[in-house]
Amino acid sequence: MTPPTTIRTADVAIVGAGPAGLAAALELGRAGLKVLLLDEQSAPGGQYYRSPGPEVVRDIGDHRPAGARLIARVRACGVRVLSGHTVWGVEDDRRGLLAAGPDGDPVIVRADRIVVATGAYERSVPFPGWQLPGVVTPGLAQHMCAEGVKLGRSAVVAGSGPFLLPVACALLERGVRVLAVAEAGRPYTPRPAALGALRFPARLAELASYTARLARHGVRLHQDTVVAEASGHERVREVTLVRRSDPRRVVGRHGADVLCVGYGFRPQSDLAQLLGCDMGRSPDTGDPLPLLSAAGRSSVPWVHVVGEAAGVAGAPTALIRGRAAALDILAARGRPIGRRSRRAVTARLASLARFNELTSRLYPDPALLTAELAAGLPGDTLVCRCECVTADTLRSAASLPGGSDVPALKGSTRAGMGPCQSRECGPALDALRDRGTGAGAVPARVPLRPLPLSTVLHLRAFGEET
Repeated sequence: MTPPTTIRTADVAIVGAGPAGLAAALELGRAGLKVLLLDEQSAPGGQYYRSPGPEVVRDIGDHRPAGARLIARVRACGVRVLSGHTVWGVEDDRRGLLAAGPDGDPVIVRADRIVVATGAYERSVPFPGWQLPGVVTPGLAQHMCAEGVKLGRSAVVAGSGPFLLPVACALLERGVRVLAVAEAGRPYTPRPAALGALRFPARLAELASYTARLARHGVRLHQDTVVAEASGHERVREVTLVRRSDPRRVVGRHGADVLCVGYGFRPQSDLAQLLGCDMGRSPDTGDPLPLLSAAGRSSVPWVHVVGEAAGVAGAPTALIRGRAAALDILAARGRPIGRRSRRAVTARLASLARFNELTSRLYPDPALLTAELAAGLPGDTLVCRCECVTADTLRSAASLPGGSDVPALKGSTRAGMGPCQSRECGPALDALRDRGTGAGAVPARVPLRPLPLSTVLHLRAFGEET
């Protein structure tokens, strides 16, 4: 006997229980609206406020207690939190969300307003050996460190972006010897563009604390440096670093059993695409982004997009974006909104935008960097690890008639057709095609996430009955 399809209704449905989704839910719940907050994880918090297990809290404490406090306030104001619910599609009229519950049971959520707060995922660029055990993204490394896990004996941290420094420090705190931090750009070299950092003394102090900690442990911070190769048999054992501006020049070879590599984050905009939002491109990264008002209102009247899904800018910006969207929804429903609240939100958004613009100027353009690194990949490098497709195979397919876009490459080579659905290899697939930008533009498709076949069959039976 198949379980019945559950239909849930609300004034507002929020997809994603990270900082942005929680901030929006709190504001709307306080105003008395019926709010459903859906998230595919087993507990709210997202990646930033991920709840540690009770054993971790007992042994090392909660590294972000502000998240637990925010979650408690959201629950206290009457928001219904649906954890373990994966949103994988939308109804034909784009007013309802199709989800799978914790046991794969089908759920349909219908709401007057939908807030997309789906967050971001890490930007990866292939290199020889990136499929080896021990090669992880910086985000995973930080999460494991927060859970008290020592990933290995020695590590190299590489890629690009301000995230690398706190990850290296987190590894040191867990007793991992960090041999080097390799930054692809030159953000820490004095130059006119860096003078804007003087307007943000708190951020400068944070940067100084990271670099001082690394210096105390003898960690070398390399700039203009990228990973050329990771080698080893059962896991990574050696990491070769080279100059980005001169790949023939070896910066160092490090015997490490952990390699953390990442080039920032990419917004998860696929649900916004399915909901019919008009899309554009991020001027900083080239990533597909919905076209939004300052309050996150999309071209679809009942859809707001907030947080990292509206453009990667960090947790502080995600929080204020979530609040701004909630105030906009309340105003549209005729609820009184204080001018002071609106002015405070607008001013905070403007301040954070100035800092994010500075960061974009200091670090390399992620899309251009991806295209540059992909162009130099050896032909036998695995680009799609799920389907074992090499760079040479993709270059050959891209040179054939009809192989000039990412969907064509996927269809002819099966690259990007595995469980990650191009989330890992999408930028490289884009970069390896003719005139590729490295932005990784892959059209959204249903299902957005892997789900049990039984969920689809139950929904089909439900549609035939109704």
